[in-house]
Amino acid sequence: MATARQVLCLCAFLSLLHARAEPIRYSVAEEGESGSVVANVAEDAGLSPAQLSARGARLLSEDGRQHFRLDRASGRLVVGERLDREELCGQSATCTLPFELLLSNPVQFFRVEVAVEDTNDHAPAFPEEWVNLKILETSNPGSRFPLEGARDLDVGSNGIQAYGIAPKNEYFSVDFGSRIKGKRYVELVLEKPLDREEQAEMDFSLIAMDGGSPPRSGTTQIHILILDANDNAPIFSQELYVGQVLESAPEGSVVLRVVATDRDAGVNGEISYQFSQAGDQSHSAFTIDPTSGEIKLTKPLDFEAAETHELSVRATDGGDLSAICKVLVEVVDVNDNAPELVVSSFSSPLPENALPGTVVALFTVRDRDSGANGKISCALEDQLSFSLRPTYKNYFELVTMSALDREETARYILTVTAADAGSPPLTTTQTFTVDISDVNDNAPVFNQTSYTMYVRENNVPTVLVGTITATDADVGPNAKVTYSLLPAHPAGQPSCSCISVNSETGDVFVLRPLDYEQVRQIEVSVSASDAGSPPLRANVTVRISVVDENDNAPLVLYPSQDNSPPSSELVPISAEAGYLITKVVAVDADSGQNSWLSYHLLRATDPGLFAVNAQSGEVRLRRPVTERDAVKQNLIVVVRDNGKPPLSATAALSALVLSDFSDVRLTHSSLATEDDGSSLTTYLIISLVFVSLLFLVFIAAFIARKLCKRKELKDGHVLYGASNLQSSLADAAAAGTLPHTYCYEISLTTGSGNSEFKFLKPILPSLPPQLHATGEGTNNEQDFPCGIVTAEDMVPDNPDMLSAEEFNSLSFN
Repeated sequence: MATARQVLCLCAFLSLLHARAEPIRYSVAEEGESGSVVANVAEDAGLSPAQLSARGARLLSEDGRQHFRLDRASGRLVVGERLDREELCGQSATCTLPFELLLSNPVQFFRVEVAVEDTNDHAPAFPEEWVNLKILETSNPGSRFPLEGARDLDVGSNGIQAYGIAPKNEYFSVDFGSRIKGKRYVELVLEKPLDREEQAEMDFSLIAMDGGSPPRSGTTQIHILILDANDNAPIFSQELYVGQVLESAPEGSVVLRVVATDRDAGVNGEISYQFSQAGDQSHSAFTIDPTSGEIKLTKPLDFEAAETHELSVRATDGGDLSAICKVLVEVVDVNDNAPELVVSSFSSPLPENALPGTVVALFTVRDRDSGANGKISCALEDQLSFSLRPTYKNYFELVTMSALDREETARYILTVTAADAGSPPLTTTQTFTVDISDVNDNAPVFNQTSYTMYVRENNVPTVLVGTITATDADVGPNAKVTYSLLPAHPAGQPSCSCISVNSETGDVFVLRPLDYEQVRQIEVSVSASDAGSPPLRANVTVRISVVDENDNAPLVLYPSQDNSPPSSELVPISAEAGYLITKVVAVDADSGQNSWLSYHLLRATDPGLFAVNAQSGEVRLRRPVTERDAVKQNLIVVVRDNGKPPLSATAALSALVLSDFSDVRLTHSSLATEDDGSSLTTYLIISLVFVSLLFLVFIAAFIARKLCKRKELKDGHVLYGASNLQSSLADAAAAGTLPHTYCYEISLTTGSGNSEFKFLKPILPSLPPQLHATGEGTNNEQDFPCGIVTAEDMVPDNPDMLSAEEFNSLSFN
């Protein structure tokens, strides 16, 4: 609201400035008493007396003198001191006293001019009470004899209007007029020839009268001595001499030289020069050489005090005849006065939301020189946000040009230079320091358009996942940023209860564990607001992506892995290599790398007969079926994901090798009989595996004890225990140093109660003697007990080789 009132006041101020482009003019007679009323200036300015007091009205004059006073209670303009027009304005035709009526809040001023009218308060006065004239008796009628005119300090009709002679004289009359630039003259005119023998001297009074009401007059006595013989008076070469001199000319400088000649000879022809009009003080700055007629300066001149000096020079010959000429000395102005800059009002600090055109300062400039030396120009140095605007005469306003931004510039140092047009020019500078006050015009800004943060599933509660940051270009409370979660959409629902944001630092926390399989991404909106009034805010979207962990093992969909016996796939005996038997289908609830599944043949009745595609899970024949192959083939396929560590699942399936699909019923009945004897085989395998384990543990303990006694093991050899056996074998396999390991094949015939063992050829490269295979029986795969060898990182592309996990669980018949 305060800003709006300032803008309204500014608009009213600017409109009044333009409305009062012409000053308010009054007139007052000189010699008025102090306190006399001139006029009601408040009424003429359209203001009430209450406004004058409320807005601190005051009068400002250029010379600093208070000729008038302002009565704020009544709005009247009264005389502050006795006014003497002759003292204030001299012989000027007009006498005007200008001043300004200045009001504040808002700044407003009115130009007022009061004309001081002349009254007839001065009588004409002659410079001398007696004037002696010597006139040749040979003078012809019509001869003119210049006289020193009277001076009247009044002007206009109150000045000298006429001259007269008393008593009237038949020989002389008075001629009164003007010739040079309005300069008046008084001459005594000879009306009839003189006769010294008849009258050698004459006396009469010369009266000067002004035009006042009532009129005033002045008198001087004229004494005329009629001379005999010397009948030629001096004659000047010019009636008017004009000279120019610089106001900076030093004392003793020659202004000009006047020249007069006299046709008489001897003493009557010798001419001397002197100034006349002793009452005029103009000649006090000059001196004239009585012999040569050179006029010189006795002191420096000041153009600002007087632009011209008018002198009267009298040339007198030896017979006391004289002539008068006029000398006009024009003072040439020199640029010796620098401009003056007076500040009337100045506003600082300035709010940054100030409208363009806001008045910052009001000042006036003036220069006492004249002409080009007195022409003043004002300039504002290197500023785009401010400018100078002339208002009235030499008044200027410093105003804003565009919108201000404290965040861009908090302080302006403005330099105003006032320069005249002299050569060289003189300058005056004035510095205005304008501070810009802050308003809340900048909302917080986030350093990112959106935030994406990551948290691993199964995280600990209140885990820090990231930080959002917003900055505010304002200062103080307007720049204090607080953070908060915005309500979820649709409106009215509470914000996410598992996310929290620190209101001071912007830290983002996850308050409870997350499950990637249930929630993969959480998106919330965070607001950053400042402490301004009203507050400004900005919103940003924060996305929290849940990073998957390998916490789900693969799930086999086909074949079904329930408790029922696995279904058998039928394989014709005529099937060739590559024949598709079945396809294992599995899925993994994880995603990405953790859900990449690979399929491997773990165990088989005849491992060389089958191959499993690692990517698709297709089970195919590796070679053609022969008569020697068992009718029923059992397979265990392991499905492994790509997590770290990997998780796996197994799929059990069987295949029936038939010569004709009509034998399916017969084959199933024979297989049932074979299954009846499998229980005895299972117990036998378990016993064999248990004994083998005890033997291997004993051998491992014995080797470990021997190795501990050796102190030469500096090359990194370590005893392979149960925990690192797999990795050790993997390294050995990579180096090609796996031991020769033999597998036991158990041949069982349907219906027989005995078993037969035989050794097979080694299927792996030779192992060092210190490594031993570990036999291990399985509980769920009773048909294929076999010794187990641990190895890792077998090349999966070779169908004859399995990975370490597959090889861990292999059993052979």
